Amino acid sequence: MAVGLLTDAHERLRAEVRERFRTLEAPAQYEGDAAVAAAVKGLGLYGYLVPEVYGGVHPGVDVRSVCVLREELAYRNGAADSLFAVQGLGSHPVLLGGSEAQRQALLPAVARGELLFAFALTEPEAGSDVAGLSTSARPNGHGGYVLDGHKRFISNAGVATHYTVFARTGEGRGGISAFVVPADAPGLEVRAGMALLGDHPIGELFFRGVRVPAEARLGAEGAGMKLALSTLDVFRGTVGAAALGMARRAQDEAVAYAKGRKQFGAPLAELPAVQGLLADNAVDLEAATLLVHKAAATKDGGAERVTYEAAVAKLFATEAAQRVVDRALQVHGGNGVVRGFAVERLYRDVRALRIYEGASEVQRLVIARALLKG
Repeated sequence: MAVGLLTDAHERLRAEVRERFRTLEAPAQYEGDAAVAAAVKGLGLYGYLVPEVYGGVHPGVDVRSVCVLREELAYRNGAADSLFAVQGLGSHPVLLGGSEAQRQALLPAVARGELLFAFALTEPEAGSDVAGLSTSARPNGHGGYVLDGHKRFISNAGVATHYTVFARTGEGRGGISAFVVPADAPGLEVRAGMALLGDHPIGELFFRGVRVPAEARLGAEGAGMKLALSTLDVFRGTVGAAALGMARRAQDEAVAYAKGRKQFGAPLAELPAVQGLLADNAVDLEAATLLVHKAAATKDGGAERVTYEAAVAKLFATEAAQRVVDRALQVHGGNGVVRGFAVERLYRDVRALRIYEGASEVQRLVIARALLKG
């Protein structure tokens, strides 16, 4: 526990969900994205992503609670963590930029898990360079818009009921708008099931003359980039919490394996080289925990933006988690690369965290610019 950053209520939440999440153990129980989606819905967690006035748990979105949930989900099942997190990413722009009518129509159903959102920002030629997106939203002459374009690496594709889509309505960064598009909209083709290194519900979206009414737009025309960045400001740091969950699981697996596995007539745990790997893991975990909880506590404390803190937390925690999982696999030796061992799955799952919601290189730029600006 990061003293002073998490409250007793957060620790009670952790204790409560830790036992419940045992049913999510990967990979045996759940075959396919739909099964994982049903399992996460059954846990009743989505209320933590929505304010109380719309059926949520807290008066606002308590980022530390989201971090606790993501850490415990990722400890058990990376796909379940991703699905939960993207529900928050996709629905948060509705909270930030939607009209009261849009919020009332969508957010209570999000809290109940009746609607599942996705965040459709990335394109084949616009990943880290978000401002380079080319999906267009043209006025249709009747107050609405026609969407054309291609989105790629869209988490929750295939299981989402709604997509928060960022499309170009003008030039430059100020020419991007956000729209809520139902998954069954005519002209929208969803190709799910992209084969990735780790298990993850993800796919592509193709917009071919998709017509949406003016009421589908979130906020003013041209407000899309601000909505996207403000949403990432909240959830980017929680990626670090998912990294913590995976790293903590890897460390637990390594400690247990080192105690039980004998080599050279003694448990691995007695070898100084193995003890060094476990000690380095512990240091990385302690430091990452403090940074993740600091970013979340700063946001919960009322800070309007935590761009710097979230970038620091995501960068360090995801890079540290990669190191922790790698060392844990090394402790396992040959068994570490055998399918069925948790560290092998974690080795595949943890890698994407250093890329999505801003690659590590992008986080370094964010941090450096904040330092130089000051």
